[in-house]
Amino acid sequence: MLALSSFLVLLAVASTTLSVNPGVTVRLTDKGLQYGKQLGIAAMQEKLKSIQIPDFSGSQRVSPIGKVKYSLSNIRLVNVGLPSSAVTLVPGTGVRLTIGNAFMNLHGNWRVKYLRVIKDSGSFDVNVNGLTISTTIVVKSDATGRPVVSNTNCVANVASAKVKFHGGASWLYNLFSKFINKALRNALQKQICPLVDKTVIGLNPKLQTLNVLAKVDKYAEIEYSMVSSPVISQSSLDLNLKGQFYNIGKHQEPPFIPAAFSLPSQNNNMLYMALSAFTANSAGFVYNKAGVLSLYITDDMVPKGSPFRLNTKTFGVFIPQIAKQYPGLMMKLLVRAEKSPTITFQPKNATAVATATVTAYAIQPNGTLSPLFVLNLESSVSADVYVRGLNIAGRLTLNQMKLSVGTSYVGQFQVGVLDSVLRMVLKVVVIPIVNVQLDKGYPLPALGKMNLVNPQLQIMKDYMLIGTDVNFTG
Repeated sequence: MLALSSFLVLLAVASTTLSVNPGVTVRLTDKGLQYGKQLGIAAMQEKLKSIQIPDFSGSQRVSPIGKVKYSLSNIRLVNVGLPSSAVTLVPGTGVRLTIGNAFMNLHGNWRVKYLRVIKDSGSFDVNVNGLTISTTIVVKSDATGRPVVSNTNCVANVASAKVKFHGGASWLYNLFSKFINKALRNALQKQICPLVDKTVIGLNPKLQTLNVLAKVDKYAEIEYSMVSSPVISQSSLDLNLKGQFYNIGKHQEPPFIPAAFSLPSQNNNMLYMALSAFTANSAGFVYNKAGVLSLYITDDMVPKGSPFRLNTKTFGVFIPQIAKQYPGLMMKLLVRAEKSPTITFQPKNATAVATATVTAYAIQPNGTLSPLFVLNLESSVSADVYVRGLNIAGRLTLNQMKLSVGTSYVGQFQVGVLDSVLRMVLKVVVIPIVNVQLDKGYPLPALGKMNLVNPQLQIMKDYMLIGTDVNFTG
């Protein structure tokens, strides 16, 4: 049941009609649809095993015996098979499921009375053949952007139900079996569509596991609610999600909107997820608003083998007045983002540009900080992005760095002399700390116990594309 619901979530239709571009698009291909069919048929077969035929009785005139009263009891399903099935997308609606050439085998007990005094009993078997089921699963969303499903246009037909009596004078009772066949066929047909309805409706609690609001850490969460109705063709379905980071408890919109993008025509995988640059940039906006894009750097954070130390002696080599005014003191640097970083995606290349300030302090013996200078820092980094489990993660590498003097409290100096020092600080201290956080990853849209199988990530223009197969456990 969870497996079927995990498949159906990919078909969710948004209830909103906002005319906005998505931050994330999920595409289900025909390959994914066929995998979903396997899960759905398995779930349907289990549900059909719960069919219960009530005891029933009646009478029939059989020549030359006359009126025969019969009763069938303890009817139970022995076997059910669904050898032929198909699932197709219905543009603008959902999924069409058809099952053909299905069969069932039942077993029960019989009793008859005729000529007023003659009684007999035994067992019987029923072979049900030519069972067909056709139904449409409509997928919508609730007020929170989570999917809900319903069943419509269900039609079930039983071509034949042939009963065979055993025991007693069964050769005689087989003469009126055609009347029993019809009664059993009608009893079965009445139960099948209600069971299909229960199967579909029973998925809704499972569908509530969709991480519409996925917590990242104590600062941020990602919203994956649906922003528009899906685009359904005969071969694929595109599900449009908001894909936006927010500060926890305070959903403030950024001063930019998602740009339109389109997915390439690929169908090698079951599922494709496209995460736009908007999603990544909304993360930068959120963390900047949370005030966490700043870092104090002290000497104990610099590798022991480094020739550069965070003290006035080392910096005095480049700016002599520092060593003269503050001899023998340790130093502290504060790196603080001045605005949200900007992330761009180009084919095979993810780049982030950040504008920050670097404030240097001398640490006085009493612990107070004496400002030395403030530098303006512009840097660009390349991102190696990868999938870890159900998370998207990354690792940064420094590309370029540009320094300029903002404010100096120690007189004039040439900023170029600090280039190698600040480059070292970024490479061995700042970026590794950021990479530890990025390696933890950020949750992708997922449902229940969903697993990605052999995911492959490509950087495209304006978005990242993950192609993957999926499976569901539990």
